Amino acid sequence: MNAPTPHTAHATRGKPIAFVSAEALRERVHEAINDDHLRSSFRGAMDFLMAKRAAQFPDESELVSLRSLSEAIRQYSLSKLPDLLEQLEANLTRNGVHVHWAETPDEANAIMLGIAQRHQAKLIVKGKSMVSEEIEFNHAMEAAGIGALESDMGEYIVQLAGEKPSHIIMPAIHKTKEQIARLFAEKVPGVDYTDNVDALIQIGRQVLREKFEEAEIGLSGVNFAVAETGTLCLVENEGNGRMCTTVPKVHIAITGIEKVVEKLEHVAPLYSILTRSATGQAVSTYFNLISGPRKADEKDGPQEVHLVLLDNGRSQAYADEQLRKTLQCIRCGACMNHCPVYTRIGGHAYGTTYPGPIGKIVSPHMMGLEQTHLLPTLSTLCGACGEVCPVKIPIPELLVRLRGEAQSAPHPHPAMVGQGAGYRPLVSFVWRLWARIYAQPGAYRTFTWLASRFRALTPSRQSGWTVARTPLKPAPKRLRDMVRERV
Repeated sequence: MNAPTPHTAHATRGKPIAFVSAEALRERVHEAINDDHLRSSFRGAMDFLMAKRAAQFPDESELVSLRSLSEAIRQYSLSKLPDLLEQLEANLTRNGVHVHWAETPDEANAIMLGIAQRHQAKLIVKGKSMVSEEIEFNHAMEAAGIGALESDMGEYIVQLAGEKPSHIIMPAIHKTKEQIARLFAEKVPGVDYTDNVDALIQIGRQVLREKFEEAEIGLSGVNFAVAETGTLCLVENEGNGRMCTTVPKVHIAITGIEKVVEKLEHVAPLYSILTRSATGQAVSTYFNLISGPRKADEKDGPQEVHLVLLDNGRSQAYADEQLRKTLQCIRCGACMNHCPVYTRIGGHAYGTTYPGPIGKIVSPHMMGLEQTHLLPTLSTLCGACGEVCPVKIPIPELLVRLRGEAQSAPHPHPAMVGQGAGYRPLVSFVWRLWARIYAQPGAYRTFTWLASRFRALTPSRQSGWTVARTPLKPAPKRLRDMVRERV
C-alpha cells in the first residue's frame, strides 16, 4: 500500500460529509446542554456502561496485561499493514472472495452499486456497519433506486427516525422507549402504540425477518480481517449479522484498511477486550468467521462474497508515526462512555459519523481539518479516554497534536489535509507570548501577580463546559471533620 501524500489525498478523497459552521456546532452543543432530559438519559446510560465495564475487570493486573498485549498486536499489525493487506487479498481471493479497493466514499459506493446492479437487486439488508455510515451508503443506494434497510435494532430505529447513530455501539441510546413506541406507531404499518420493550423488539424482529428473505444482497461490517487465513470476523449480539451474511445470495463486507491482523491467534485477545470494554459482556452472543462463499456440498451461505477495503483518509494517518496510533482503534466506544463532554452533549452534537473522543481524532483524517478543526477543542483533556482505551491510544496527545495542526500557520507540505484551517495571527501571537512568559520564572511570577490584582476584570459567568458540568458533591461531614483535625 502506497500512502498518498496529504495534498494527493485531498484531491482524490471526494466530497466530504458536510460538517457545517462553527456557529451551527455551538448551537447544537448549547441545545444539547440545555436539554435536561437528554443529559439525564446519557448520564444514566454512561454510568451503567462504566459500571458494567468495571465489573468485567476485577483483576487490575489482568486488565493492564491485556491492554498492553492488545496495544502490541495492533501496533504490530499496523507496522506490517501494506504487506498484510496484500496477504489478505491473496488469501481471500484464493478462498473465492472478490476483493475491491476504494480510496474514497464515492469509489466504495460505486463499487457496491455496480455489484447490486449486476444482480438486479432491489433491496439490500444491512448488519451493523459504521463504515457504511461513514460513506453514506444508504443515501447512495436510495439515489439509485435500491432500498437499504438496517437490521440492527438500534440502527433500524435511527433509520426510521431519519437520524444518524449517536453512539458507535448503541446507535439509539438517546431514544426513550416512549419515543421508540411513537416512532413505530407512526412509521411501521399496522402497528399500534405500545411502550412495552419486549413487544417493540418483537415488532422489529417480525419486520426484519421478512426482509431477510426478500433481500438479494446482505451487507456487513468487519471487526477483524485475518491475513494469514483470509477470514473476516464479525462480532454481534442480535444474530442479524449472521442473517445478513448467510441468507441473501450475495454478501458484501466493507471495512477500513486498518482492521487487518496477521494471525487468527491475534484476534482472541482483541475480541476479549473489545466486548468487555464496549458493553461489559464477557463475550458477545455471536462471533462469526467468514472465509468464503458457499461451497458445493454446503446447504446455506451466500453464493458470492465481496470485500471492499476503504481508505478515506486512513493512509494519511498511517503516513505519520504519531497519527498512525489513531488506527489502533477497535471501535469499542469505551472512550465515549467515559468522556465528560460526550456524556453531557450526546453524539449528534458533534455533527460527524464518529462522535466522542475517537471521532475527534478520526474525523479530521476522513473529512479534512477545514471541516473538523473545532472537534479537537470539544475536550477537557482530562485523560479519561486514554486511560480506558483497550488498545492504549494516546487520545489526549493526539487531540493536542490536531489542535496544533489546525492552529499553526499554513505549511507548503502539511501533514494533514486542511492544516492551518483555524489559524489566526492574533491568537498565534498571544500563545507565543504566553510560551515565552511561562518559560521564564521571573516573567511568570510578574504575570501571575498582575493577573491576581486585575482578576475583577474577568467575566463573572463562564460559559460552555464550566456551566454545564456536574458540580462536585460535598465531602461527608465526617471526612471534613477529619481533615480539619489533621490540619
